[in-house]
Amino acid sequence: MSRRVVVTGIGPLTPIGTGKNQFWDALRAGRSGVRRVDSLVDLSGIGVLIGAPVLEFDPLDYMQPRRVRRINRVTQFALAAASLALDDANLQLSTVDRQRIGVVVGTGIGGLETMVRNFTALLDKGPRQVSPFFVPQLMPNAAAGQIAIEHGLQGANFVISSACASSAHAIGIASELVRAGFLDCVVSGGAESVLLRITYAGFAKMGAVSKRNDEPERASRPFDRDRDGFVIGEGAGILVLEEYQHALARQAHIYAELIGFGMSADAEHITAPAEGGRGATQAISIALSRANTPIGAVDYINAHGTSTILNDKTETEAIKAVFGKGAYDVKISSTKSQIGHLLGAAGGVEAIATLLSMQNDYVPATLNYEYPDPECDLDYTPRAVSVPIKVALCNSFGFGGQNAALLFRKID
Repeated sequence: MSRRVVVTGIGPLTPIGTGKNQFWDALRAGRSGVRRVDSLVDLSGIGVLIGAPVLEFDPLDYMQPRRVRRINRVTQFALAAASLALDDANLQLSTVDRQRIGVVVGTGIGGLETMVRNFTALLDKGPRQVSPFFVPQLMPNAAAGQIAIEHGLQGANFVISSACASSAHAIGIASELVRAGFLDCVVSGGAESVLLRITYAGFAKMGAVSKRNDEPERASRPFDRDRDGFVIGEGAGILVLEEYQHALARQAHIYAELIGFGMSADAEHITAPAEGGRGATQAISIALSRANTPIGAVDYINAHGTSTILNDKTETEAIKAVFGKGAYDVKISSTKSQIGHLLGAAGGVEAIATLLSMQNDYVPATLNYEYPDPECDLDYTPRAVSVPIKVALCNSFGFGGQNAALLFRKID
């Protein structure tokens, strides 16, 4: 049994805007959410002072005070984005079978804030100061569980954690649950919030993050010759995935159909991508094959485009391997140039950016692409452009060699 899967609701919560209108307006305007964050986080001695925070977020806009006190920031983000997506989908939950609605969420790191806070309290003041909510806040599946509790969703419910591919994997697996008939609808995407001293210290020690502290808005520069690492961001992106006939029956607005999902493992290195982009090539090829879509049909690629030396080079190689000479004809951009790298939430937010690009037939720019890299020589859209977009690809790759690709098509 194979059924069609469509997107009927989107809920972005990002460093450049919350809700689809704010988010799209900022993307279209080329606004950057990267800034100095050393007034928010103690970054002394680390050498990195920049990030992409969500500044204007009040959890009380989305949930009751009692719940706010019992969950951490990453779960607050997930709950808020899920509410935005369900509202956008206009899904009247009282009229549908909630046993047929599931939640599949991705997060790469999850409740690290909870761990740091409670471990510090344990060391400084003893076990009596550890919160009774420590475990239910820390557990990675808290976000999915809380979304289900908030909205009474009784279908399959779990979290996927595959580093920076987490929410793309979540969306892809969720679509397969609908396609196979297990569910009629899934609330899916990702959330992340780890703007913490320990996170910065770890990524900085690896040499993975940009140290362009004096020019924050120019720090995230995917595919540019002078890129020096990614910028840590936070946020959430949640989608409502729905079976096509189910969506038609309630006259839902359909953003696009999710026609292809590919995933693979590099099986080579825990942090570095496989040489030549082998794993990414495999994931993209699988997505196209499962969708029975020729490479020439793809109009736009929302790239993983992290602004790291290795990722941008190998992603370029993967696109060339799949598309051949046609790689030079497809429009490519990285929205991480505006919002930073949201880690486990990246795929969810970037899928939303892809859908909005399709809806508006408009490719947002890759900011800060100023100096061409001979090894990154495709069309990365340094200036935003209006072009028809019928089919679009969204890439996500993560530490551990984990790769995911989502392929969307407009419904005529």
